[in-house]
Amino acid sequence: MELNLNFPLTLSEISLWLAAMAIILLIASELSSPSNILINKKRLRFVALILGLGFMVTVIIRIFYPF
Repeated sequence: MELNLNFPLTLSEISLWLAAMAIILLIASELSSPSNILINKKRLRFVALILGLGFMVTVIIRIFYPF
């Protein structure tokens, strides 16, 4: 019996998800004000930066290894 495991997401879909999440988190960090929402802005920006870097890595992978 052969076991065939395929990852359900393509690199393009992962790249799109990373870009969308980075933009959403960056907008959320800019729009949150300290008076009504208790969210750490620095942490949101840091996570948005990490997701943006992940997006850039996927773009670089797609440039060097086109499908």
